[in-house]
Amino acid sequence: MTHSPKQLPQTHQPPTMTYTPPPQSIKTWAVRDRPREKMVANGQQALSDAELIAILIGSGTRRKSAVDLAREILNYVDNSLSHLGRLNIEDLCRFSGIGKAKAVTIAAALEIGRRRMIEATPQKPKIRSAGDAFKAIRYHFQNLNHEEFFVFLLNRANRITNFKRISMGGTSGTFVDPKLIFKYAITHYASGIIVAHNHPSGQLKPSDSDIRITDRIAATGKVLEIPLLDHLIITDENYYSFNDNGLLKSK
Repeated sequence: MTHSPKQLPQTHQPPTMTYTPPPQSIKTWAVRDRPREKMVANGQQALSDAELIAILIGSGTRRKSAVDLAREILNYVDNSLSHLGRLNIEDLCRFSGIGKAKAVTIAAALEIGRRRMIEATPQKPKIRSAGDAFKAIRYHFQNLNHEEFFVFLLNRANRITNFKRISMGGTSGTFVDPKLIFKYAITHYASGIIVAHNHPSGQLKPSDSDIRITDRIAATGKVLEIPLLDHLIITDENYYSFNDNGLLKSK
């Protein structure tokens, strides 16, 4: 009796694996492509936003170069530097590879940029319209995730001479005391004032509380003969003027 040989169990071929090498360190890039060297050779204007942020970051991770990490951060904010400026230290630290020191460096650089824009505003700009006021004060409200309320003092020639933040609050409101506004205005001999606050939500429509506080400020200004010339609600790219919309009842 013959026995057929036992059949060996079928073996399964392992699936084909595709090897993806880790990204190369910036140090292995051609000198002309490294952000720092590229900036020295060609100037900062030659760098992309990601490359500039990569310089701030300094180093990446084992899996991502500093440029890759910068691109990831920019992608999160839809490649908007304005939106990037709204991220706080805690937000930035959520990205793998960004510790507190790197987050602080990024935030500091963006704040320097904001202050530079404020400084670039002409000294004592003359205000002829709500649009002029918006151009003169908009950078005070850039990159804010909370509301802030400012007063801007004008002289008889309608030029802004001084400004002061009166209050700051949460994402939906801030408390404003008219006495603080007019104490500052009287001390600096203002002939008129413009007040402004931002809406982080991007909504330009004034709230009921916005209208009430505007009425109180306007009424107080009329008594003290320091008129409220306008109240602006500011967003990143636009504004709402109480004066243009006929809401300064006591003017």
